[in-house]
Amino acid sequence: QVQLVESGGGSAQAGGSLRLSCTASGYTGSSNCMGWFRQAPGKEREGVARIDSDGSTTYADSVKGRFTISKDNAKTIVYLQMNSLKPEDTSMYYCAVVAGSCYYSYTRLLDGYWGQGTQVTVSS
Repeated sequence: QVQLVESGGGSAQAGGSLRLSCTASGYTGSSNCMGWFRQAPGKEREGVARIDSDGSTTYADSVKGRFTISKDNAKTIVYLQMNSLKPEDTSMYYCAVVAGSCYYSYTRLLDGYWGQGTQVTVSS
C-alpha cells in the first residue's frame, strides 16, 4: 500500500524559511513526476511546484525565486524549500507522485498518490 507522508510544516515569520519533506512508502517507481500543491480555506487548490522524471522543475509564478523543489529518487522523497515566506503562503500543503512524466502540467499528479497535507502558517 502506497502512503505519502508530509512533514516540516509549521509556523514562520514573514521572510523566514521552512522545508517540507514528503516520503512515499510502499512506492517502488524510480521514474516519477512529483509535486506540491496547496489549498487555503475558501480558495482553489494551486499547483505550487513540480519536478519531472528528468529532474526539470516548474514553479507557480507566486513562488518562483523563493521556493525550490528537489527529490531523492532512490528514496522517493520530494522536498520543498520555502524561503522569503509571505503571509499569503499560509495554506495546507500536499505532495503528490505519479509514475512517469508530468507531461508539462500538474494534471497527471491529480490522479496520483497524495499525502494527507501539512499546514504552513506565515505571520506578518
